[in-house]
Amino acid sequence: MIKPYPSRVLRLLREGQDVLVHKMNLTDPKGAEIAALCGVDCLWLDMEHGGLDLVVLENLVRAAKLHGADTMVRVRRGSYSDLLNPLEADATGIMVPHVKTAAEAREIVRTVRFQPVGRRPLDGGTIDGMYTMIPVGEYLRHANEDRFVVLQIEDPEAIEELEAIAAIEGYNALLLGPGDMSHGLGEPGNMDHPVLKDLRVRFPDICRKHGKVAGTTGGTAQIAELRGLGYRIVAVSSDIGPIIQSCREAVRVMGAG
Repeated sequence: MIKPYPSRVLRLLREGQDVLVHKMNLTDPKGAEIAALCGVDCLWLDMEHGGLDLVVLENLVRAAKLHGADTMVRVRRGSYSDLLNPLEADATGIMVPHVKTAAEAREIVRTVRFQPVGRRPLDGGTIDGMYTMIPVGEYLRHANEDRFVVLQIEDPEAIEELEAIAAIEGYNALLLGPGDMSHGLGEPGNMDHPVLKDLRVRFPDICRKHGKVAGTTGGTAQIAELRGLGYRIVAVSSDIGPIIQSCREAVRVMGAG
């Protein structure tokens, strides 16, 4: 019997475990395959920034699935198709950037969830619907229950609306983006801005209060602190970081010699 690919992220969260996310900036499926083989829970694929197209996206998703990793696609903000296409490519989740209001959150849920939760346009002839080879009812149920939706909070305007955004039903997690938040606060890169520091501490409690999972970004040295605060989805690695480190070290050694 043909069955859709299950979400590792949702399984881990439902079991009370935390989720490690690896951000991919490069577009070779081998990079996705290597990260999945290493045991990363979820690959963050980015369509908001950069030139990632749908054909490449599909191959990255396939490479990750081969070895049991989920894929979370940060979508473009445009038409409803920009939100749906990654899900139809069988990404296990999407992340919508720069959500500022509860009204936006409500409309996103309406767009990406099927009945009875929302009014997502229905096709089923794509890989997430097993090319129509599963019953439509099973397809809709699986898409609603085993695909995750993350809303990214990364603007000062969203802080006053945070409780209202968190209270909206139909999505799974909120992810605090400290980089753009610091930019919006007028001090790009200042992770010690008092507003950001305060929000970083309060964020998981607000999420938990409304039944949402809290996520954020950080370095490996911060994992223990972030988990202690209550963040359960943590993006702490990327593909370009080790490449930069390796190349710089080689240049340094050659120069010293």
